[in-house]
Amino acid sequence: MSEKPLDSNLPAALGLEPFRPRLPWLNGDLQTLRDTLRPVALPPEAGEPITIPVGGGDQLLALLDPPLTGAEPRALVLLMHGLGGSSCRSGLRRMGLTLQHAGFAVLRLNMRGAGPGRELARGTYAASCNSDLLPALARARELADGRPLLGMGISLGGTKLLNALHTGPGLLDGLVTISSPLDLAACSAQIELPRNRTYKRWLLQRLVAQTLADPFGVSEQEREALAGRGPVGPMDSIVAFDAAITAPRWGYSSVDHYYQEASPLQQLQAQAAALPPTLVLHATDDPWVPVAAARELAALQLPGVEVLLTAGGGHNGFHACCDGPSSGPGNWGDRLTARWFQRLLA
Repeated sequence: MSEKPLDSNLPAALGLEPFRPRLPWLNGDLQTLRDTLRPVALPPEAGEPITIPVGGGDQLLALLDPPLTGAEPRALVLLMHGLGGSSCRSGLRRMGLTLQHAGFAVLRLNMRGAGPGRELARGTYAASCNSDLLPALARARELADGRPLLGMGISLGGTKLLNALHTGPGLLDGLVTISSPLDLAACSAQIELPRNRTYKRWLLQRLVAQTLADPFGVSEQEREALAGRGPVGPMDSIVAFDAAITAPRWGYSSVDHYYQEASPLQQLQAQAAALPPTLVLHATDDPWVPVAAARELAALQLPGVEVLLTAGGGHNGFHACCDGPSSGPGNWGDRLTARWFQRLLA
């Protein structure tokens, strides 16, 4: 890696070494693919199912995990998956286990149409889906039972939480996002680069399959669009999917309107007063989400918002050379999140 590392002194302040990639995961693509190429060993699923009504007879499914310390939870962390993910994804479960070991209760939320909650709600989610997320945040606040409520969003999960926070103060007491898109148009353009064709095909296949698996049915117009016979033409890009499915389902007049309104960056400066203490972690070699928006956010120097940029880590990778039994559970990004939350509550 020729680029100079951009790590601040935050890792050292949290008792961590600066991020350095672990062999053989030396570049952004290998960091991104590590959990796919070498799956993480995880214990059996043991989360307590929690259903959350979101209107129209639909419900979201969350899984509640207690701390693994044997003590009362320090706080409840609402843990959000990314695009095409769910409460079952290995990276999200590993993050949850790291937080449990650090003394937190964790609520792993499946958004509309995701994972084991697919049967409970019609349709699919979006980067801004406050009509679903606000009831989930209210239920999480109840489950926190007077303790702090924290948010942790992986990739698009962080985008969804940032968009929800624009609605007003007090929804969360702290937030960490990792590899989260702040500018959806730029992110969509990035995934269309020739180098990312394999990523795009994988994401698109997951999105189409998730949409067609809707037990409540799919409209004929949507089915035609997913088959490439709709007005947007071939279903060969994330832009085409968002134009045919995501934007109209969530009330946007066009895909450009959706990308503009659901991109948190333009709202963060105007709504800074509504934000809780926030950490934004992003790798400059992320192959999916361009770093430019995170740099722009860092330049704003918003009160209470820390932006940590690392020269390596890929997209939600952050598998470091210091990872190992002596370092504690999880990988570098997981431990950074847990320790940042612990410092926030100290």
